[in-house]
Amino acid sequence: MRFTVLTLFPEQVRNFVEASITGRALARDIFALDTVQIRDFCDNAYNKVDDTLYGGGTGMLMMCEPVYQAWNSVISQAKERPHTVFLSPQGAVFTQKKAQELLEYRHLVFLCGHYEGIDRRVLDEIVDEEISIGDYVLTGGEIAACTVIDAVARMIPGVLPSSSAYEEESHMGAGLEAPQYTHPEIWHDMRVPSVLTSGHHANIREWKRLMSIYETWRKRPDLLANLEVSESDWITLLAWRAADADKNEPDTKDSD
Repeated sequence: MRFTVLTLFPEQVRNFVEASITGRALARDIFALDTVQIRDFCDNAYNKVDDTLYGGGTGMLMMCEPVYQAWNSVISQAKERPHTVFLSPQGAVFTQKKAQELLEYRHLVFLCGHYEGIDRRVLDEIVDEEISIGDYVLTGGEIAACTVIDAVARMIPGVLPSSSAYEEESHMGAGLEAPQYTHPEIWHDMRVPSVLTSGHHANIREWKRLMSIYETWRKRPDLLANLEVSESDWITLLAWRAADADKNEPDTKDSD
């Protein structure tokens, strides 16, 4: 799989992707990364990529031609037209499901804006979809592009040790992941749940399934409608909720 990023700050993208797990996968040619400096395609002596807005407004807007020529330099060398994504706060909010959809493409091109954004005309001509990583505004699209690349790249076979490393995580299904623990078994008087040390695999799977529902209910109730929860599940979940409430209730006993 190939990722190409059209940007004014290629070093920001490369520094991120070339680090850690994705960096090791990149070095092993499990996927490819290209960065294209949009400023290299300016047709003026000052490498100016932006100009004032028609109709007034604060700030500057990236012009059509440098963006188009940068994109065209990629398209003209590609064997087939890649899927082009513009990182924008106006785009559809990025989800794990969207990451899985993007994984199906052999070549993704990410367009990163700056300043007040990019002239709408070139976006309408070259962009296949707009993606936002959240309902907030960043100074540029590079962080968003790196976020999407990381989420997609880690599902490419060979990047992680096995598919189980991501298949059981939060948002891979309809809800959140169950809590996880490692050694020591007791830390600060808190013990790992006994079911996880029991060696009883069926009980462990059932505990993880129920805890996934419970964590979703506690932290992201908006996702709960996507889960199948039986009456017996609710009996267990309500008992857990009551137990948690008892643990968190302040001690009102007389201290004398």
